[in-house]
Amino acid sequence: MKLNPVLTQLGHYPIATIRERAVAREEAGLPVIDFSIGDPREPTPEFIADALRDAVPVISQYPTAAGRAELRTAIADYVQRRFSVTIDPARQVIPTSGSKEAIFSTPLAFIDREAHDVVVFPSPGYPVYERGSLFAGAQIHRAVLGEDFILRADDIPDRVWEQTRLVWTCTPHNPSGTVTSLGDLSDLYQRCRSVGATLLSDECYADTYEEAAYPAGPPSVLQVADEGISGALVYLSLSKRSGMTGYRSGAIIGDADAISALKSLRSTTGTASPDFVQSAAVAAWSDDAHAKERRALFGAKRAILRRAFDELGLDVVGSRAGLYLWVRVADDLAVTDDLLEAGIVVTPGRYFGEGGEGYIRLALVPTLGECEEAADALRAALG
Repeated sequence: MKLNPVLTQLGHYPIATIRERAVAREEAGLPVIDFSIGDPREPTPEFIADALRDAVPVISQYPTAAGRAELRTAIADYVQRRFSVTIDPARQVIPTSGSKEAIFSTPLAFIDREAHDVVVFPSPGYPVYERGSLFAGAQIHRAVLGEDFILRADDIPDRVWEQTRLVWTCTPHNPSGTVTSLGDLSDLYQRCRSVGATLLSDECYADTYEEAAYPAGPPSVLQVADEGISGALVYLSLSKRSGMTGYRSGAIIGDADAISALKSLRSTTGTASPDFVQSAAVAAWSDDAHAKERRALFGAKRAILRRAFDELGLDVVGSRAGLYLWVRVADDLAVTDDLLEAGIVVTPGRYFGEGGEGYIRLALVPTLGECEEAADALRAALG
């Protein structure tokens, strides 16, 4: 059987291999505390689950790619509360089936492979930026980040800017948890505007942060964009904010013409969030109290693990926002193997691309008790 050469080129999704090793250990009856995948264990708030159950219809019908007006309004209201930015729910919002599929499919709407369009993305970073770009036929440019893991306009060479069609950025950054300042976001946005590129900002961790470090929350491209959010799209998710990873619910916000193009693409592929999931999403976007409670819980986990790494003399980089700890080590593959033998599953930094070598990532998903147990195991394994 012939395969798409891009699929052959990319091979197995690297992060999935870590989970496979964890499962093999579990099946052998050995203890495992898994920090590899960003899939929190805490229950989804009950009011969200109630909203979904109440909305399951007697007669099931296709959802629309544009999404329900009630949900688009709830998302616009959230954006106003969170970022003090007004958007048009009819023209500037499209609900998605989570963020991963939206990130993957976006280049399909904008890339002209015959024109050798370039997509720029940060490295290390979320592997789906690269994968979606390659399947769309784009040329790619990995912008290898410096030690602060912030993508800046000057990190992209002039020769690359000349052919760039799309630029991905991520704040708070996955995997490092660093936050891009308003000034750096503005510079990146204005440079995109000057060359006719569209800035795509992955802000799926916008509501997971340490409040002491970011009292107003991490900033957004929405706050630096021109009127109408021209030339920019922002990607949001309820997965971490609301514990809805299995619901697959997110949103794209921004440039009305770009949103229109994405609606057309998504109608073609039949990609839309089920109506009953959209009802749950309305409840989630309309409430901020549960997101604050989850922030506090993630912060408590972060503090437990950070103490262990501090005692071991290992540098925790960034990691004041997002869902992860990003820890500098001598050899990320060797440390990953050592920790797996101790029943601790982490992800080596190189799995997120060039520039990730020498780091490990821990997702703050085990329970508080498991984090305490893991902290002791970390001290024993790495001390």
